[in-house]
Amino acid sequence: MYGVKWRAVALILSFIASNQLELLKRKPSDLRRYAAWSSTIKARYGNIANFLCKERLHWPIDRDPQTLCQNPTLFADPRDYKILRNDWPYGLTPDITHMCVWVKNRIDTTPETGDVTEESRALIDDFVHRTFTSHLSGFSDAADRVIWFKNWTALQSIRSLEHIHVLVRDIPDKVIVEWTGEEARELSQPDGALL
Repeated sequence: MYGVKWRAVALILSFIASNQLELLKRKPSDLRRYAAWSSTIKARYGNIANFLCKERLHWPIDRDPQTLCQNPTLFADPRDYKILRNDWPYGLTPDITHMCVWVKNRIDTTPETGDVTEESRALIDDFVHRTFTSHLSGFSDAADRVIWFKNWTALQSIRSLEHIHVLVRDIPDKVIVEWTGEEARELSQPDGALL
């Protein structure tokens, strides 16, 4: 499902309980570029997580991020998470911006389903509301412009670093820059360089 529109994303996310997040995919051309890029990154950094820690998150590579937590409660301390634009977003329409919120804390999941626990879901919902939705007061439909999900373990391409995905629709880029500290850019280059 490429060029996925907002309603389709919301529908897919409503099926989280049935584990259908695999319907969100990258465009084939982006997937080929991602494969080439990740091969280069793995050769240079050992794995994608090391690259992310060193180049994007600026977190130490040689330590479990959880040992660096300022607060054991998820999203309680801004030093324990970082919001970035997704370098390799799913094949969404241009009006949708895909961000990842990388966290040092563990996001608890249920062993039976791999879904986030009710406590984790409440903490994430609160964080997403206070960080994203509440800052969209100029939009009467602010709550309908922000959705989040956490991939099931089987769908995660970077399992060693906890993160959630946040998708926003029709949000001015200056707001995205406020959240991420980054301007919009092209996807990462095959040699590992970021534009």
